[in-house]
Amino acid sequence: MISKLAPRPAQRALAWLMSCVVITLASAGSAMAAAGSVGAPILVYGIPVDFILFALTLLGVALFHNQTFYVALTGLAAIITYKLGFTGFKDGFGVQGLISHLGHEWVVLANLFLLLMGFALLSRHFEKSEIPAIMPRFLPDDWKGAFVLLALVFVISSFLDNIAAALIGGVVAKKIFNAKVHIGYIAAIVAASNAGGSGSVVGDTTTTMMWIDGVSPLSVLDGFVAATLALFVCGIPAAFQQQAYSPIQRDVAPGTRVDFARVFIVFAILIIAIAANALANLYAKYLLDLLPVIGIAVWVAILLTAPLRKPDWEVLGENFKGTIFLLALVTCASMMPVETLPAASWPTALGLGFVSAVFDNIPLTALALKQGGYDWGFLAYAVGFGGSMIWFGSSAGVAITNMFPEAKSVGKWVTSGWHVTLAYVMGFFFMLAILGWHPDKPHKVRADVPATVQVAAGN
Repeated sequence: MISKLAPRPAQRALAWLMSCVVITLASAGSAMAAAGSVGAPILVYGIPVDFILFALTLLGVALFHNQTFYVALTGLAAIITYKLGFTGFKDGFGVQGLISHLGHEWVVLANLFLLLMGFALLSRHFEKSEIPAIMPRFLPDDWKGAFVLLALVFVISSFLDNIAAALIGGVVAKKIFNAKVHIGYIAAIVAASNAGGSGSVVGDTTTTMMWIDGVSPLSVLDGFVAATLALFVCGIPAAFQQQAYSPIQRDVAPGTRVDFARVFIVFAILIIAIAANALANLYAKYLLDLLPVIGIAVWVAILLTAPLRKPDWEVLGENFKGTIFLLALVTCASMMPVETLPAASWPTALGLGFVSAVFDNIPLTALALKQGGYDWGFLAYAVGFGGSMIWFGSSAGVAITNMFPEAKSVGKWVTSGWHVTLAYVMGFFFMLAILGWHPDKPHKVRADVPATVQVAAGN
């Protein structure tokens, strides 16, 4: 009888988070009453209530890793409720302010939704193509085979979205390691995908944002200096972890044949996505602010190729919760009262990498672009690779943990994937030693700052 009355994990997680939220909102109400004003930032012990609520949400995700979906939605609801009742949003108060805020963010959110769901279908096509099944024939049969796979993920991500690269790596790993993939190796797959995308303006959302804003692709390219070392620093230990946990299965089932129709579908989806991104950047950058161009392109390709091989639509249901979880955290992050960053410097860039592990890197990148004065190669590496240190720190991490739910544990991710944090720090300081910190010249003229000041800041 007692066991029947005991709260389930989801109920315990929500009860814990809601009790913290109630206490925080009560403190906010007291602070607001004392201040006697509406709309001003409300501080509790010097900390904005927005950040406290967001921190509680992230803490709930870390503690209740089996209930992350419900924790994230509860945290988002608490932050929206607080802003509706107390401070308002960046674009206004009440429901109108919320609608206006979402109007600015909807393109990013829609792109993430379409990409995560679309690439889930792509990864299933890739899995059924039987390419993962025959790959052991071409990979070394010791730890070097596991490392080569990480290197392939790195290369693929340099010209393809890091979400797709991570999923392809996950599908191959699941097949060649007989569905036994070490959490440290899962973290390394995410790190490899984020590293490969950090030096390419078509490999990551943040680097694409820089390109759209006018940053030269050659400036971002410097990020590969740090990313290449980081691949070796985290990839080699992860390969040994995987070899000890479950070696590559060398045997290929008799009669295994590649389904070239599915291979064509995979390449068609990827090529159309890359082409849409490149063409929009070259000829119609304004469209990227108005429509989720890349996400739409992926789904157009999926629907056009559907007559060749029917997509496994049930995959969408399996990935829906994970996708909504990420969108909830991204929305929470976009509502935080972060209007400025510390002065642009290499310590600031280094710190932003650690912040990116828990705080969405898209608004951080937007603030850095507005501020200027950064060496964009350093920033691209920091906000790109930094998110690999925790499973929900990047969209690639969320995507691959939909495939490997056992990795949805901050504790296991950090302890098993310790080499990712080490790789981030070593890569950053290697780049600093080799290239030095050289802030790029302003890539666009700001109307609110005299041109002479902008030129001086870039020298």
